[in-house]
Amino acid sequence: MRVAAIYDIHGNLPALEAVLDDSRREGVDRIVVGGDVFPGPLARESLECLLGLEVPVSFIHGNGDRAVRERMAGIEAVNLPEPVREVVRWHAEQLDRGQQELLAGWPASLRLTIDGLGETLFCHATPRNDTEIFTRLTDEDRLRPVFAGVSAPLVVCGHTHMQFDRAVGTTRVVNAGSVGMPFGRPGAFWLLLGPDVELRRTSYDLAAAAERIRSASYPGAREFAERHVLHPPSEEDILERYASAELR
Repeated sequence: MRVAAIYDIHGNLPALEAVLDDSRREGVDRIVVGGDVFPGPLARESLECLLGLEVPVSFIHGNGDRAVRERMAGIEAVNLPEPVREVVRWHAEQLDRGQQELLAGWPASLRLTIDGLGETLFCHATPRNDTEIFTRLTDEDRLRPVFAGVSAPLVVCGHTHMQFDRAVGTTRVVNAGSVGMPFGRPGAFWLLLGPDVELRRTSYDLAAAAERIRSASYPGAREFAERHVLHPPSEEDILERYASAELR
């Protein structure tokens, strides 16, 4: 079995479509969506695209998906900055009850056995929750307690939008990067799993994608196109920013 792990789409439908085209050419047998389809400018359309695929698709939730689901249930995410709460509220108004129930059914993690890799644990941020931050630079001693109870030899995560492949003790930990909101080079980042781990980057027409995103009614659509499609922040800047927030 070959698996495409696609994380942190954030409503960037053009990037998602490009990755799905790549995954078809690779002949993947299954797709794992590792959280944070939401929020984003074309998130509902991205969800509909994923639900219409012929290949089996498994979802786990990210912190963004959870915030939208909770807002639909009347729970305000007071720990989020106001601009983020605004887009969460916008999504909650766009989705119907069936879509709310769909999001509510997404688990926090998933286990699959993949040819050549064995048992693989998929989670959004860490095995403990969907918000913890760590990077390729995080000291291994700080990470050992996070992965101490994990029996799977391979853990796939996302959340920080930057790919890496590292070891924590005897556990191989791989970050899929972000399909829709990468940090570093523009493009759509994902993983091809089986029989080994391949960190993939898919190129797509950034100018056309930005124009498509700008036309969305999503709050901040123009800013999203500029900052997350055309000119993503550098990895160095994000690593510096995350250094003060990791594992809190």
